[in-house]
Amino acid sequence: MKKVYFLSDAHLGSWAMDHRRQQERRLVRFLDSIKNHASAVYLLGDMFDFWNEYRLVVPKGYTRFLGKLSELTDSGVEVHFFTGNHDLWTYGYLERECGLIVHRQPLTQEIGDRVFYLAHGDGLGDPDPVFKCLRWVFHNRTCQRLLNMLHPRWGMWLGLSWAKHSLQKHKQKGEAAYLGEDREHLVVYSKKYLEAHPDIDFFIYGHRHIQLDLPIGNHSRILILGDWISQFTYAVFDGEELYMEQYIEGETKP
Repeated sequence: MKKVYFLSDAHLGSWAMDHRRQQERRLVRFLDSIKNHASAVYLLGDMFDFWNEYRLVVPKGYTRFLGKLSELTDSGVEVHFFTGNHDLWTYGYLERECGLIVHRQPLTQEIGDRVFYLAHGDGLGDPDPVFKCLRWVFHNRTCQRLLNMLHPRWGMWLGLSWAKHSLQKHKQKGEAAYLGEDREHLVVYSKKYLEAHPDIDFFIYGHRHIQLDLPIGNHSRILILGDWISQFTYAVFDGEELYMEQYIEGETKP
């Protein structure tokens, strides 16, 4: 079988990054390198630093990235897009224009003869009441409608400014550091979920911007994918094995 690829957290368009155009081009070159080897690509959230669709307007930019995704889907590669906590405001454009399969909830998916549990990871096991409240606001339909009542100029400015502040805050606090097996929320959540769903072979998440490949239970593993800001890491399933890779220009083979 052809390979299946998993990546997340590019935060394309972030005002917190000076190299955002170069970053998008690198991601596009990676997608181009795997197009003949992939049966499916799973984008596990926060591919955009802020994405909000209006009825007749979508964010400017990202033409290289969206064009490459369209090329992949046009050629028969399945591209799954999971909404993250930065790019959940999508209302049909990515499906209609680019052919993406959009997921707004965690997905249990059988690939080959293995069972995968796939999600961005935000809101899973995190007890922070402030984050829970913010997440409720982001997902509330009334709040989404209020946001889209703003002129796109101001709505996009508000979203990109918030996203920049969020990314900078996490960098300053060093919150991307691994918390340990007993304190890492996604690990704790996965162990508990596995008790009720013992058929899961692999849990794969984004969100945390850390690289993790950890055995849990008798046969399962949890992978956290890192990011496409500085790490350029991703996972590959070849039908038999699941493994982590890092994209290095001119060196990485698909």
